[in-house]
Amino acid sequence: QVPLVESGGGLVQAGGSLRLSCAASGRTFSGYPMGWFRQAPGKEREFVAAINWSSTSTYYEDSVKGRFTISRDNAKNTFYLQMNSLQPEDTAVYYCNLQVNLRYLSGSYSRSLGLGSWGQGTQVTVSS
Repeated sequence: QVPLVESGGGLVQAGGSLRLSCAASGRTFSGYPMGWFRQAPGKEREFVAAINWSSTSTYYEDSVKGRFTISRDNAKNTFYLQMNSLQPEDTAVYYCNLQVNLRYLSGSYSRSLGLGSWGQGTQVTVSS
């Protein structure tokens, strides 16, 4: 397993922005896209966004399209989630994963899975 450290979360008001970082150690190439998931209170972990190795393809859960942007820097073994126009429903612990099994079903990627290891996550809290 590749150790992961998520950072960048915090408490913001609705409409604010945060940039999350996922720093990985060791080998990060797996043949899978890398991405972000989140787990809200009382909910199961859900897919948020993913990006392939070459950064030529990105994938987003419908509710974050146009607000969140995923990017990566392979030289730094780091990828990011820029979150703009945050809303209270974005409140969750955000986790990154190096092995995203993308599933495009019924017009969305919401059923995508994280197959790699999980870090401790970073808390994002959005107040109204």
